[in-house]
Amino acid sequence: GFGGPSAAFFATREKYKRNIPGRIIGVSRDARRKIALRMALQTREQHIKREKATSNICTSQVLLAIMAGMYAVYHGAQGLRDIAWRIHHTAATLEKKLLSLGYSLLNKNYFDTLHIHLPGEMIAEEIKEIALENEINLFYPDQKTVLLSLDETTTLEDINQLIRVFAIAVMKKYLPALKIEDICCIPDNLLRRSTFLTLQVFNSYHTETAMMRYIKKLEQKDISLTHSMISLGSCTMKMTAATEMLPLNWPAFSDIHPFVPLDQAEGYYEIINELGKYLCEITGMSAVSFQPNSGAAGEYTGLMVIRQYFLDKGETQRNMVLIPASAHGTNPASATMAGFRIEVVACDDKGNISIEDLQAKAEKHKNNLACCMITYPSTHGVFESNIKDIVNLIHRYGGQVYMDGANMNAQVGLTSPGIIGADVCHLNLHKTFGIPHGGGGPGAGPICVADHLVEYLPTHPLSSTGGKKGISAVAASPYGSASILLIAYGYIRLMGGKGLTEATRYAILNANYLAACLRKNFTLLYAGETGYNAHEFIIDCREFKTKANVLEIDIAKRLMDYGFHAPTVSFPVHGTLMIEPTESESKDELDRFISAMNAIHEEIKEIESGKADSNDNVLKNAPHTVEEIASDEWRHPYSREKAAYPVPWLRDNKYWPPVNRVDDAYGDRNLVCTCDPIDEYMKKLSS
Repeated sequence: GFGGPSAAFFATREKYKRNIPGRIIGVSRDARRKIALRMALQTREQHIKREKATSNICTSQVLLAIMAGMYAVYHGAQGLRDIAWRIHHTAATLEKKLLSLGYSLLNKNYFDTLHIHLPGEMIAEEIKEIALENEINLFYPDQKTVLLSLDETTTLEDINQLIRVFAIAVMKKYLPALKIEDICCIPDNLLRRSTFLTLQVFNSYHTETAMMRYIKKLEQKDISLTHSMISLGSCTMKMTAATEMLPLNWPAFSDIHPFVPLDQAEGYYEIINELGKYLCEITGMSAVSFQPNSGAAGEYTGLMVIRQYFLDKGETQRNMVLIPASAHGTNPASATMAGFRIEVVACDDKGNISIEDLQAKAEKHKNNLACCMITYPSTHGVFESNIKDIVNLIHRYGGQVYMDGANMNAQVGLTSPGIIGADVCHLNLHKTFGIPHGGGGPGAGPICVADHLVEYLPTHPLSSTGGKKGISAVAASPYGSASILLIAYGYIRLMGGKGLTEATRYAILNANYLAACLRKNFTLLYAGETGYNAHEFIIDCREFKTKANVLEIDIAKRLMDYGFHAPTVSFPVHGTLMIEPTESESKDELDRFISAMNAIHEEIKEIESGKADSNDNVLKNAPHTVEEIASDEWRHPYSREKAAYPVPWLRDNKYWPPVNRVDDAYGDRNLVCTCDPIDEYMKKLSS
């Protein structure tokens, strides 16, 4: 898809597993001592001290990783081995023919890639002209060499076309290959003989029917937007229109290499240029780079642009970044990765950035202040009326203002980073502009910059993109995950300026409707000066711990029994839930969520009054699985009906959680990330 999205994997030794960035999936157990998988190694900064954050990974390439995993599941070890041998035999057959035509190979050992040296006085331009006439693209690193790679889709007809091109170039008779020959050019000591993919899952689903049913079985375990609203604060889980997804299946978009000649990708370039103009207009900025593949990658890129700006000005001492406590979660680690030092700026009791603390810290670091990272509206769900004063203060001390685009869904059409005075911002196209990102990606995090930073935008060694003094590439592709830009492009074109502005208004309206309806039973932590919130708000759950020993995680888990994904838990404030409904949800769905939350509040009151047991209750035991409900053994003091069907509307459409409450502490103490057979896990869990 013109460069992405795509997934990459890395492995490490056991002793380094707790230094892995982001999170990995580890094995734990649930309350009934069954195997449960969970996200382990939570090194993102909302789980630890911000100043000590080690990873800025947020949106990843989960969908692509799943696709790669399913490829292995479908083919199994023998299937992958057969595919690999076919690829290599195809390359070796082509090599044999090229050698007979007088070409030589610079790489004696290879798997699928041939590094071809041109004979005599021939130069690459001669091959290129003939290849293009035959609609073939090759890579020409210099005038005397040609590189080409083959894969499992390469046919005998394809390699004969290549043989013909190379034969014409040396004016020799074209003799086609009659078959893919069984030739091996891999040294014996490099051939793998050990077993792999031995687990049952890689040896069970080798027909299309079986594979389809396996994928469906896994899909049924997930709660998604097809079930209900996902109210994860600061994540903007809006619905993606099917219309916007259609172009991803078109070969003209999905089957194109990122480094094809310019005249072969004019459609992509037109869309990318138009999308860039739209985003600059929306943000009030001057230029955009599409390279970053996630919001966190956008943060890193924007900070590197700021760093390069100061280096170019000779102000190399500017290495301090001020980050308010209300800023988006990945900011501190992004700043650390970009080589900056960090100091956190406090907020007042209303959730606003403390001007006094900001002033004091800007004065303290006036000689080395590089920038301040601001999220607007803040992750406290507040539009700060003095935002321009904050920006001007930073500018007076010679710093730049980085605006995190995580909450851009509350800005579009109403204000912009440019109006506010920011110097650089990133956009989460997978949040604000409709690209689906459930499960963790793929995402796109382009950055937009003001005039004075345009010349520092990221470059690329194989493409003429970026600024004249631009930083080096931050992604393998010049335009990041280019194919999913089509979704954001479609979203903006379908919505238009009026539609985008209306979406922002409804996102804010929906959040404030929820807040107003829940205020009766729940304490809202912050609100703006007018008493209203932005597109998200925070519920303070700490009082329930005192009254009924109920924690925010208990409410989050109980929501699963009601068919809802939990809101964001304990971020940005410990002991809270952050709720963001987005504009996608109807009033009926909002009312259903309100009904669930109010019902949970009644369950808390039952514990508080002593009507329900303080330890053995529906909240502490949530979520409840169908296996538990159907079990002959039921020892809880509450009924099965109360556990599974606490409100009438659940009988019409019930989501069943696949596991009971996961034992997080067990998973942290016993970090297991390998794929042992199920019976081995059961032995470990029982012990």
